[in-house]
Amino acid sequence: MTSVHFLLVDDLEENLLSLEALLRRDGLELLKARSGDEALELLLHHEVALALVDVQMPGLNGFELAELMRGNERTRRIPLIFLTAGAADAQRRFRGYEAGAVDFIYKPIEADILRSKADVFFELHRQRQQLATQRDALEVQAQALRQADRRKDEFLATLAHELRNPLAPLRHGLDLLQHSREGSKATEILDIMDRQLTHLVRLIDDLLDVSRISQGKIVLRKERLELFNLIRAALETSRPLIEAANHELTLELPEATLWLEADLTRLAQVISNLLNNAVKYTPEGGHIRLVVKADGQEAVISVADNGVGIPPHMLASVFELFAQVDQHLDRAKGGLGIGLALVQQLVALHGGTVVVESEGCGKGSIFTLTVPLATGSAPSSSPSPSAIAGPPAAMARLKVLVVDDTQDVAQTTGWMLEELGHEYRLVHDGRKVLETTHAFQPDVILLDIGLPGMSGYEVCLALRQDPALKHLTIIAQTGWGQDRDKASAQAAGFDHYLVKPVGLRALGALMAELAAAKAAKPATPAT
Repeated sequence: MTSVHFLLVDDLEENLLSLEALLRRDGLELLKARSGDEALELLLHHEVALALVDVQMPGLNGFELAELMRGNERTRRIPLIFLTAGAADAQRRFRGYEAGAVDFIYKPIEADILRSKADVFFELHRQRQQLATQRDALEVQAQALRQADRRKDEFLATLAHELRNPLAPLRHGLDLLQHSREGSKATEILDIMDRQLTHLVRLIDDLLDVSRISQGKIVLRKERLELFNLIRAALETSRPLIEAANHELTLELPEATLWLEADLTRLAQVISNLLNNAVKYTPEGGHIRLVVKADGQEAVISVADNGVGIPPHMLASVFELFAQVDQHLDRAKGGLGIGLALVQQLVALHGGTVVVESEGCGKGSIFTLTVPLATGSAPSSSPSPSAIAGPPAAMARLKVLVVDDTQDVAQTTGWMLEELGHEYRLVHDGRKVLETTHAFQPDVILLDIGLPGMSGYEVCLALRQDPALKHLTIIAQTGWGQDRDKASAQAAGFDHYLVKPVGLRALGALMAELAAAKAAKPATPAT
């Protein structure tokens, strides 16, 4: 809280000193003037809570000073108390009140009277200061809310646009296949649908990643890895986009082997996002350059393009959530504006930094990330997993109970299981699972979490409490994919966790693992 200012005006120095001694207190700053002109000068530079003005002064007297104050917008509302030696007649009092006085105090001044009146104006000004501070804070909050509301509306509009982009070819492809499943374009249509579905899932995954990082719930799985393998993983993801846009890609890699302590998946995601961003903002047939080098104890990876560039006013905000280079939305190939925010946060989790440079519109951009190199000597070579793995276990046909209240999801999951060579049965209500399980005797249950009647958690707990069903493998197959959801599923007794949509490859890999495990041990007798 700032100090409160009182203005003391008297042509006699001893009177000013006396007033100062009587009024001194914490938080109060006293301004002293020995003339009306000097008082006006002080009023130009300070916000004053109260003016105590002597009536009789050479030059401008107290009344004339008051009249000048009332004629100025800055000073017209300052409370003013006249100090006078002796009782003022009615005419003088009238002139004083007409000039804006709130009171008269007569000399010799009684200390208690002066302090009590001064305290009133001191507290009033303090309250006004507090109200002004609160008003300013509320205005800042209101501005932030308006900004957040605007960004929310922009984000929802962008999200709707980005979801419609992959949904449109999916809808069109289904319509075409329903019209002619054996047409010459069937394979091409299926490829398009697969790409668009992958894009749709990636959008949702990016949103979930942002949520996990903002809540501090992402856990890196760091391992000692060769930087070249990281670059290769990123290129595998981004190369189809680069080639589809007809871009030329130049790689500059160091001759020496560089090692990192990093999460391969997450750091490859970072580099892939930077490459994808370069593709997005570079017109067809452009040039993208990926440079990797060591600088002391750090690895430096830069992605440069000759694309549309970044305006100077946007450089400071490109890593903000939902930010997009607004002038270039017509050229951009979509996106939610969260890719670069993810890049910055994932790099920070690795103890690194990422910066952007651009000379302006049409001059391309360079994103440079720096992460620490691993300390110590390089690890000795070890046999690959394929070299040390034994022969594959014999496959077994599994009986799978699919539990999902969405019938289309349940049925398509069943068809995938059938395609993989397994037998299935469908249930759509959690209350019917126990009865069907005893009748069908499945090896595996694919169990949705959000079910009518009984939730998936409740169903899993009930299955685990039945001695005859303890051998079952229970897999959560759900749209809930946060870490807390996985922890709740593990606590309820689930063996595995799959997040929808589950692709045929992922489902097949898990079923093959379970089938191999079943083939490797004696069958559990039915009870």
